[in-house]
Amino acid sequence: MRIGYTLMTEQRGPRDLVADAVRAERAGFDFAVVSDHYFPWLDEQGHAPYAWAVLGAVAQATAELPLMTYVTCPTVRYHPAVVAQKAATVQLLSEGRFRLGLGSGENLNEHVVGRGWPPVAVRQEMLAEAVEIIRALFAGGYVTHHGRHFQVDGAKLWDLPEQPPPIGVAVSGPVSCATAGRLADLVIAVQPERELLTAFAEAGGAGKPAVGQVPVCFDRDRDAAVARAHAQFRWFGGGWKVNADLPGTAAFAAANQYVRPEDVAGSIPCGDRVEDFLDAVRPYAAAGFDELALIQVGGESQPAFADWAEHELLPALRAA
Repeated sequence: MRIGYTLMTEQRGPRDLVADAVRAERAGFDFAVVSDHYFPWLDEQGHAPYAWAVLGAVAQATAELPLMTYVTCPTVRYHPAVVAQKAATVQLLSEGRFRLGLGSGENLNEHVVGRGWPPVAVRQEMLAEAVEIIRALFAGGYVTHHGRHFQVDGAKLWDLPEQPPPIGVAVSGPVSCATAGRLADLVIAVQPERELLTAFAEAGGAGKPAVGQVPVCFDRDRDAAVARAHAQFRWFGGGWKVNADLPGTAAFAAANQYVRPEDVAGSIPCGDRVEDFLDAVRPYAAAGFDELALIQVGGESQPAFADWAEHELLPALRAA
């Protein structure tokens, strides 16, 4: 399993994210993923810079670190024709190190453009149509598209890489797995469920990579780690059926007001005991994931985490 590093825009400013990517490459992480948010999940996280500008800077500041969006929603806040242009540009800037991770999005970020929030079935339809448009633009030439959800009028990408970015699609159930199996080069999931990968394979994704993600909270003081994880990541346990529909940070705070620190510590490894972190990774390996990106909770803790990961965590993961 390849181990990645998450540039979580919700908890870090743009210059710090670039510095964190450089440090992650030096620490030996196999790849990096970046979240694409307009809002943080909770006010305590405190950030939400534009992920695509950060990606351009990271592409120039790093030498070999593979990059990926985890994930971009190409349907409401962004038109798919614009996503295709951005992805092609980052692929050129990174000299072929970029993968385009796509998902059906969250109301938290998409509501800002005032177009409303479609029901989940419509969101899945929009995602599939968006992927088809992006692939057509990656193929070169002019694209005109009159679809159920999107219109494209004579679009063309004038700066195309030799190899377009591979496209990943995030899944959480049968419909998204069918879409990913039909249209994606890789599958993305945040739950270590073998059933998702099996459904993806049966829909056409057999042999294609599966990329997961898991939160962790390193700190030499375990109590401090638990407190930080509770303050900034108590939303995580709500599940995507709930998280995708909540409209803002106040809604997430209300939805998770009864989550206790010990509840968070039961699902996120906290402290500096390497074995606890290995236990969080093992279910993804058992489910068949090829890659796993770690999210270190807490913006200011990133440098210390990278140091610890380089010398203790990454060697232990690879040995395991």
